[in-house]
Amino acid sequence: MTAPVFVVEHLDRVTGGSTVTLDGPEGRHAVSVRRLRVGEEIVLTDGAGTGAYGTVAAVEGKDRLDVAVSEVRAEPGPSPRITVVQALPKGDRGELAVETMTETGVDAIVPWAASRCITQWKGDRGAKSLAKWRATAREAGKQSRRLRFPDVAEAASIKQVAQLLAAADFAAVLHEEGAEPLATADLPATGEIVLVVGPEGGVSPEELTAFAEAGARPYRLGRSVLRTSTAGTAATALLLGRTGRWS
Repeated sequence: MTAPVFVVEHLDRVTGGSTVTLDGPEGRHAVSVRRLRVGEEIVLTDGAGTGAYGTVAAVEGKDRLDVAVSEVRAEPGPSPRITVVQALPKGDRGELAVETMTETGVDAIVPWAASRCITQWKGDRGAKSLAKWRATAREAGKQSRRLRFPDVAEAASIKQVAQLLAAADFAAVLHEEGAEPLATADLPATGEIVLVVGPEGGVSPEELTAFAEAGARPYRLGRSVLRTSTAGTAATALLLGRTGRWS
């Protein structure tokens, strides 16, 4: 198995030969849950593309260990970068979507309260839901051994989504009635790819018009209709394969 990944706030001054202390919740998880012992391999990351690879040098109590770093690697930013605009699903299916998209390799997630969404983020509820999505992305990033976790943005309005689509090198709305399959779309080799995943009730005609004016065409994934919580994951996997990022 590959070494487990834990998050630290900064790795700016860490080099091969350094010793880094892991404590707090991450240290507790490493010592008391994962039960790491001296000599075992471990990876520390800032979640922004830097990873410190080493071994456990010492364990103290139930929530602290020292890591002897042997190597520091900086992972370049992905290209093309894939952003999924995710309509808000019902219940905990939003966290499921974030989790599986993160494990698959998405680079950014933008929550979107589409007009046909049953769930709406308002006030404290919205802040708590966004915090859950971000925590889910962080944990899924660790679980899937990523050094660069996806950005989870503030919830976007239809106007903000349209602006995001207009600035993209390739913009698409996943739609069951799309004339062209995403599998044959002409994709850029670099730059930004932005996909819109609508709610269970579908993207409204007004939203489709606004997105078309921003340059986003409707594309279909396949013959079956996926739930909003799984469509983004399937589309991300397809694009990672087609762009060579899964090679």
